Amino acid sequence: MLPVFDGLRNITLASVAFRLILSTLCGGIVGMEREFKRRSAGFRTHILICLGAAMTTLTSEFWLVYMRYYLDAARLGAGVVAGMGFIGAGTIIVTRRQRVKGLTTAGLWTIAIVGLAIGAGFYEGGLLTAGLILLAELLFSKIEYHIMATAPEINLFVEYKDRSALDRVLKLYRDKLIKVSNMEITRQPDSRKNNAACALFTLRLNRHCSAGTLISDVCTTDGVLNVEEI
Repeated sequence: MLPVFDGLRNITLASVAFRLILSTLCGGIVGMEREFKRRSAGFRTHILICLGAAMTTLTSEFWLVYMRYYLDAARLGAGVVAGMGFIGAGTIIVTRRQRVKGLTTAGLWTIAIVGLAIGAGFYEGGLLTAGLILLAELLFSKIEYHIMATAPEINLFVEYKDRSALDRVLKLYRDKLIKVSNMEITRQPDSRKNNAACALFTLRLNRHCSAGTLISDVCTTDGVLNVEEI
C-alpha cells in the first residue's frame, strides 16, 4: 500500500472529507464519459452512486469504531452491491423495435464498488478501478466498435409499406449474395393506420459488401420506410 495514504485510513474529519471528495471526483470523471456518450445514467448519477456507496462504508466503520455496534460491518456494503444490480437493471429499456438501450448495469454496479472501496480507505483499489473503468470505456469501446464494424453477421430492422417492398428487399439480398439466417415479420402498433409492417433480419455478409453499404442500399429500395442496425 502507498504510505502517502496511511494518515487518512482512520476515521477522522480529514479522512472523511477526503474519502467523500475523492469518491465524488471518481464518480464524476466516469460519469462525464457516460454523459458525453449520452447514456441514461450520466454525470450526476455516477457521482451520487459513488458518493452514497462511500458514505455507506463510512457509516459501517463509524458504527463499529465509535458507537461500538458490534455487527457485521460488511452488511450495508452488501446491500449496496445487491441494490445496484436492481437499479442498474431498471435503466435497461427495450424499444418497440425490440432494441435494447441504456445497458449501463455493469458501469453503475462497478462505480458503486469504487465508492465502497474509497469509503473503506482502500484508496489505491478505488483509484485503480476507476482508471480501469475509463480505460474500458474509452479504449476498449473503440476495439468493440471496430469488431462490430467488421463482423460478418448483422441484424437489420426494416420498416416497409407492403409485401412488394419486402420482396424487393429480399431480392436485393439475393443479388448481393447475402445469406438470410433468420427473418421475423411483425406489425407496428399503429400499422392499422398506415398499413406498415416491419421485419427483423439476421444477415451474414460477404467480403464484398459492408454493413454501411447494405443499409444505404436497403434505404433506397422502393417501399422501405426505415432501416436500422440493431
